[in-house]
Amino acid sequence: MARLPRKQSDRNVGGRGGISRRTLLVGGGAATGLMVAWGAWPRSYKPNLNAGPTETIVNAFLKIDRSGQVIVIVPQTEMGQGVTTVLPQILADELGADWRTVAVQAAPVSPLYANSLLAREWLASDWTRLLGSAGDWAIGQYATRSALMLTGGGTSIPMFHDAYRDAGAAARVLLCKAAAARWGVPWESCDIQDGIISDGGERRMKIGDVASDSVNFDLPDILPLRQGQDGRLSGQDLPRLDTPSKIDGSHNFAADIRLPDMVYASIRQGPIGDAVLAGLDERSAGGVTGFLKLVKQERWVAAVASNWWAANKALDLADPVFTLRGRPVSSDGIGEALETAFSGAAGRRLYSQGDLAPIFEGATILASEYQVDAGLHLALEPMCATARVSDEGAEIWMATQAPGLARSAIASALDLPDSAVTLYPLHAGGSFGRRMDWDAGVQAALIARDMGRPVQLQWSRLEDVIQDRPSAPVHARMAARLGRNGAIEGWLAKVATPCAMTQTWARIADGKLPHEAAEGAANKATRLAVAGMAPPYSIPNWAVDHYPADVGLPVGFTRGNVHLPSAFVTESFLDELAHLAKMEAMSFRIQMLGGNPRLAHCLSTAAAMGGWQGGIAGSGQGIATHMMGGAYAAILVEAAMSGDRLTVNRIVAAVDAGDQVNPDIARQQIESGLVYGLAYAMGASVPYERGLPTRAILGRMNLPRLADIGEVTVELIRSTADPTGVSDLAAPLVAPAVANALYTWTGQRLRSLPLLGTT
Repeated sequence: MARLPRKQSDRNVGGRGGISRRTLLVGGGAATGLMVAWGAWPRSYKPNLNAGPTETIVNAFLKIDRSGQVIVIVPQTEMGQGVTTVLPQILADELGADWRTVAVQAAPVSPLYANSLLAREWLASDWTRLLGSAGDWAIGQYATRSALMLTGGGTSIPMFHDAYRDAGAAARVLLCKAAAARWGVPWESCDIQDGIISDGGERRMKIGDVASDSVNFDLPDILPLRQGQDGRLSGQDLPRLDTPSKIDGSHNFAADIRLPDMVYASIRQGPIGDAVLAGLDERSAGGVTGFLKLVKQERWVAAVASNWWAANKALDLADPVFTLRGRPVSSDGIGEALETAFSGAAGRRLYSQGDLAPIFEGATILASEYQVDAGLHLALEPMCATARVSDEGAEIWMATQAPGLARSAIASALDLPDSAVTLYPLHAGGSFGRRMDWDAGVQAALIARDMGRPVQLQWSRLEDVIQDRPSAPVHARMAARLGRNGAIEGWLAKVATPCAMTQTWARIADGKLPHEAAEGAANKATRLAVAGMAPPYSIPNWAVDHYPADVGLPVGFTRGNVHLPSAFVTESFLDELAHLAKMEAMSFRIQMLGGNPRLAHCLSTAAAMGGWQGGIAGSGQGIATHMMGGAYAAILVEAAMSGDRLTVNRIVAAVDAGDQVNPDIARQQIESGLVYGLAYAMGASVPYERGLPTRAILGRMNLPRLADIGEVTVELIRSTADPTGVSDLAAPLVAPAVANALYTWTGQRLRSLPLLGTT
């Protein structure tokens, strides 16, 4: 990654310093200070969309063509989760559009598309929590006024559901007013069904016929939402809008971009850590047919050629050498750092209820330790970006989960204003959080500037694994006391782990190098690192302590984030406690879920559908529950060992995620999360030695194959609650359920992930 000039912090959305104690308290009282500091900022924003000669911009989320095509603007990155179908479905439902006429267009960078929900989760601190609603307001304003566009954490639907519903309702009112004016009837008598406006009688008109007139009318103070269920699109299993182009190959991902005079680049960035380029064999690289040039920066070297294979071959022959400053990352070093963190002074109690001291004093305590290795992203599409740079500005084609931050980073690296950089956001071929970082975009832009022609940079799979920012490794010490009735009276989780979210923010918002971000977070205990460790059960006395650590391995945003290791630790330990209490594992959980009926319903449903046998020896059955982001889920798995190979014969999941807009896409995401969680349990981790992973070939990572996965059943529990995101929900459940199942199969308690080791 190129080091950004220091003025980057003045140009982009800023780092955690933007929501600091000083900012919040400036000018006297907190609320007063915020009003004074931001009083001069704009309070409303206009859409910055481009429109063709036959298109009308109705609002920030919608354009309508004269032909009647409904063009929905989507600011969220499509990574396979179906967001470019679900968000348009919300708008089209409220508008009354014909689904066959709906198209999607990516949104430009704008405050109108800021994801304040994820910003609040990410940037909340002791100071903002102390201020309550004023602190939430501060972060929301910061996100909006900084155009903090983010995709991740399953926040797309909760964040934008109401905005798309209101956008559709507003368009319907304006179109009805325009049609009513032509017909000379009250607009309240008009409605839209399947893209046709009617007044309840014989008058009918296509929405495209009055689209241009509609923007001249005013909206009522209160938007009337559609009533009734006739003709509604919400709740239907509508076909995905991105499927046809992905099937016929016309869908453009980053590696599909082709520009006139374009060349191709591959890159080497050295071992993990503070590595700088020390030398290379330029003469050998020149012997490759099609090779054009080596582009060198302080921390990387790229080969440019007429095709990518030639570029990558030239890099192999150039054999770049890097100098690594500091201790090389290794699996042993990671383990030592986590162990040492428990005796450090930075540990802090972040969640608590009741008083554990009198509960644990003089009592018999069950204690267990769990370890979780860092989990790689391993997206189907390695990092890739295409860039064209001229004296006037730059154009970048890339998939990014943070387009505003990516654009600012590229502009700073090129010493250009943000306005001179045009970023074309593309769909990602998978991501799982990896596209939150913008490394490839900056590198492509610098290479293109050096070459004076368009360049497509594609990382190799080896480079993608070496430079991955995996999920954080975890070492957890669990302790609990059981009462005479088998209920848990006290629960303590001590968790040593680096904070992936803090590191990611430091990289993408503050421009920190990966090793700098890791060092900066090394002594900062944060709720972001242990968010999923708070038990969802009715336990009167419990606490969660975080012990931050610098393990030498930069970590990052992933699917499920810290909930992946947290659910494994929590649900596995619960099974241990149930065994000690001599209680059946499901009943043990149910007795503590009286205050959480939605989670209890999920658990009883999954157990009933899966034919739960009580966790008897030899059954190969395991259960697990989890909740996050207002969604609840439980699964039952049937697993077995065949030699040294793990097979999962059956997975039954029951999920309460509110009233889903497109149930089929929700099921798709839950199923994909289950498979992702299984990969996390079986492989997706590698040992590290001397600053490098010891293997990088997918076939050697013990990832699940189709033969390893049996029947998968997903039951969406009917709910009238607001819909939630489900892309992250299911993944954390699989590892503990499989571990609990294998205990009944083998009698051995597995307390490490991956379950079968990484050697």
